[in-house]
Amino acid sequence: MNLPLEPPIAPMLARPVKGLPPQDGTLLYEPKWDGFRCIVFRDGDEVYLGSRNERPFTRYFPELVEAVRAELPDRVVVDGEIVVRDGQTLDFEALQQRIHPAASRVRLLAEQTPASFVAFDLLALGDDSLMDVPFSERRARLETIFGDAGHGVRLTPVTASQEQAAEWFETFEGAGLDGVVVKPGGLPYQPDKRVMFKVKHERTADAVVAGYREHKSGPVVGSLLLGLYDSEGRLNHVGVAASFPMKRRADLIGELAPYVSEDGHPWTAESLPGAISKWSATKDLSFVPLRPELVIEVAYDHMEGLRFRHTAQFRRWRPDRAPESCTYEQLERPVSYALDDILAH
Repeated sequence: MNLPLEPPIAPMLARPVKGLPPQDGTLLYEPKWDGFRCIVFRDGDEVYLGSRNERPFTRYFPELVEAVRAELPDRVVVDGEIVVRDGQTLDFEALQQRIHPAASRVRLLAEQTPASFVAFDLLALGDDSLMDVPFSERRARLETIFGDAGHGVRLTPVTASQEQAAEWFETFEGAGLDGVVVKPGGLPYQPDKRVMFKVKHERTADAVVAGYREHKSGPVVGSLLLGLYDSEGRLNHVGVAASFPMKRRADLIGELAPYVSEDGHPWTAESLPGAISKWSATKDLSFVPLRPELVIEVAYDHMEGLRFRHTAQFRRWRPDRAPESCTYEQLERPVSYALDDILAH
């Protein structure tokens, strides 16, 4: 490639904060997309899709390669997010399935669950590197390369209004977005540095502890397996909680020992979601089954179908709660919002 920047480049990152930073006259706010971070390099017909770990995504998303050729300038480097849509919402689970070793499967999935690229930063254009240019100027130049809205490459909305960002934070979650990213307008592009800010949703739920996995370091608890009851009385595995200091992990082994039992347990290692995964093909996914009698309160950001999207955070034990009361009905449901309406901003 004959570009002012060559792949791979580690993307600039954001650090979590509890609330939206107040507008100081320089901040810009964007929706936080829930997908695969990607830096796109195009030099004529040559296209490279770089991942967050700086390995190429190119072979997994042939439809995006074609979209980049059709919808972006001939020589450009753009930072953004690869997403897969399910109607008017994002589908992260379908996106995960796109990483497949078989070329025939890649081609089939490209047709069945096509991906889109949402652009939010411009690193180079033509012969010019923009890495040292302030973000507000990079954003302005990024807008100039988008004419009529494309189908495969879209531009994320941005606002300088803290009030508008707060509204986005509350409403856009219904389309599968998971928060707001805040960028100082004077910020140069700093690869692999957490110099932006991100505000994500956090909610709490009471969940049944129905097992645990041991930590890789030895016979201590690595994560607690969590369950919620559905409307038919089935205990569904919804994720794990893993935020414990090492000493606490060791203490939990003894505290949980009286509840260890395989008799009539509703789960097996093979039946749990994610047990067969190309992301963790060599990972030991066996677990120690527990009688579903203990309840904990956990913090989570949002749901992916019937499961917590990310690892839940332990908050406290709930001896006052009956396991059967831990149902999906307690979960807050975000306001519905359409992706096309977000991208029309």
